[in-house]
Parts: sequence; structure tokens; C-alpha cells
Amino acid sequence: QVQLVESGGGLVQPGGSLRLSCTASGTSLIINHVGWYRQGPDNTRDVVARITSRSSITYGDSAKGRFTISVDKVKNTAYLQMNSLKPEDTAVYYCFGNIYERTTGSVDYSGQGTAVTVSS
Repeated sequence: QVQLVESGGGLVQPGGSLRLSCTASGTSLIINHVGWYRQGPDNTRDVVARITSRSSITYGDSAKGRFTISVDKVKNTAYLQMNSLKPEDTAVYYCFGNIYERTTGSVDYSGQGTAVTVSS
């Protein structure tokens, strides 16, 4: 079964940067789309960024100009480069995706989340 595993979260000062990674386990996968959403301390959720297999990218308003999403198809890994971080970016970041694998077809998956805290 395909799993999405995130890493890269942590504590960073305002204005700092972090890069999150999301790796899909399995072989011969096709990532139809992959992205990140976050859930803040007040439990609000918003989609941060999403990229399709054709490299079509959308960003949430909070991410525009500061975050960059990319995918390494060889490594089955998506990245979220986050720059100019603000305290309001503090949240648990979840990777999500629709991934094709021969035995299961195209299925939606979500990772376990990685916590990002922006604080001085």
C-alpha cells in the first residue's frame, strides 16, 4: 500500500526558511497530483500548494510569493520550500496526493503531518 511520509518540520524564527519533504513509498508509482494543506492551532485548514503531473501549480493566498512546491518524480518526493516564514504559518502541514499504483489504481492519500512552529 502506498504511504506518504512527511519530514522537515520544526521550529524556526520569523523570516526563516524550512523545506518540507513528502515521499510516497512504493514502486512504479504515478503521482497524478500532490500537495500540502495545513491545520493551524485554531483548527482552521487551508490548502497551501498543489502540483499536478503536468506541473500545473496552484498556491493558496497565504503561500503566494513565499512558498514553492516541486516534485522529483524519480524519488517520488514532493517538496515545499517555505521562505519568509511568519508566526501565522505555524501549523501542522499535511501532504496529500492522488497516486496511481498498478494494483490499486488511482487512490487519494494523506500523510501523518509534520509540525511547523514559527516563533522567536
